Amino acid sequence: MRTVLVIDDNPAVATALDLLFGLRDIRVLTAQSPEQGLELLAREDVGLVLQDMNFTADTTSGQEGVALFRAIRARHPDLPIILLTAWTHLDIAVDLAKAGAADYLAKPWDDQKLLASVENLLELGASAREVNRLHEQRRRARRELEARYDLRGLVFASDAMTRVVELACHVARADVPVLILGPNGAGKEKIAEIVQANSAVAAGPFVTLNCGALPTELIEAELFGADAGAYTGANKMREGKFEAADGGTLFLDEIGNLPPAGQMKLLRVLETGRFERLGSNRERQVKVRVISATNADLPAMIRDGRFREDLYYRLNTIQIELPPLGERRDDVLPLARHFLADSALGAGKRLGEDAERALTAHAWPGNVRELRNTLQRAALLARGEAIAAADLGLPAASAASVAAAAAAAHSGDEPDRAAIEAAIERAGGVLAQAAGELGLSRQALYRRLDRLGIKRD
Repeated sequence: MRTVLVIDDNPAVATALDLLFGLRDIRVLTAQSPEQGLELLAREDVGLVLQDMNFTADTTSGQEGVALFRAIRARHPDLPIILLTAWTHLDIAVDLAKAGAADYLAKPWDDQKLLASVENLLELGASAREVNRLHEQRRRARRELEARYDLRGLVFASDAMTRVVELACHVARADVPVLILGPNGAGKEKIAEIVQANSAVAAGPFVTLNCGALPTELIEAELFGADAGAYTGANKMREGKFEAADGGTLFLDEIGNLPPAGQMKLLRVLETGRFERLGSNRERQVKVRVISATNADLPAMIRDGRFREDLYYRLNTIQIELPPLGERRDDVLPLARHFLADSALGAGKRLGEDAERALTAHAWPGNVRELRNTLQRAALLARGEAIAAADLGLPAASAASVAAAAAAAHSGDEPDRAAIEAAIERAGGVLAQAAGELGLSRQALYRRLDRLGIKRD
């Protein structure tokens, strides 16, 4: 239950506030001295404090209230505090507002104004606590993963990426093929490295081949090797990737570009561990864990006759889907700071607030690769230590998104019925998601639904 602590030496004040807040289902704790108030704060879960500024008879300086405010702020830095006093000292109010006081009201107070302030602060506090809880949950999950597995220096913070990493680590020990799906530049090779690093063949070689970076006629030679004279220009024997990866892992990127003949041979290797070099009739035996990746729609390619269905199911024993960076916004700033710290160009550079907003507002169609290149360019172009939004060189459309995001972040407007209904529709009826979009806690959204007569479907 929402709880408010009233610290005031006048029992009538506590009684009046208890009656006022009781109408809104807000629990009220009372203390008649700073010492009692601090003791209650130490053992009770309090969402907001209303404190008097004077506790000694005939004292109007407000210094006792200042001392109490500072004591609470030292012990509970994020707890909202509303100051109440019959003696208004503007200079003290300004100083405490700068120090973090949420509001400063004169006695006698306006009930509606006080209720509005308390409701808003309690809701903001609940939202902040929920955000902090989720962030701590994420940090704990990352720490547990880092303690148990080799994550190859992967930088991430989003729930989506945490799930991907958990799955990759979980299946790493199983000696089965893994297919990683995701757009170019999203980090598919890094996930493959994590699978290899935590597998039973972690000590073996990790060999990579980008099937989309070679001419079709050379892919088979790259995969399986070739004897001298097997094709024009083959002047000497050539070892293939499967031989090089024997006892370890072979990562085949852009597997959708593999030609039909190569698909057939790959299927045979996966089933038997046997293959022949081009131009040779001698079979070779290898033990290789195959991890493949693609951004192509393989089922559509199967329907078009461009990819073998039996190979698809053989590669797809375990499937890991890597979301684009635009769908895991919580990864953007940690990655950006990592690239700055890891780059010689970025030494001593930091992101300004407008640059951070621009980075999180951008859609990142080029994914992590685009983000890295953007930060490297910005670090080179920025004239001072702080990188500004203009240094990033992001499209004008993203700048508009930044302005909208900044306006939303600084807006204290109450969402109206239309805004709430639109958010619920965009969230597919998931109220927790709608509440997050509106900047409210779930409880705050529930109260607005009840007040506006909107059904909770």
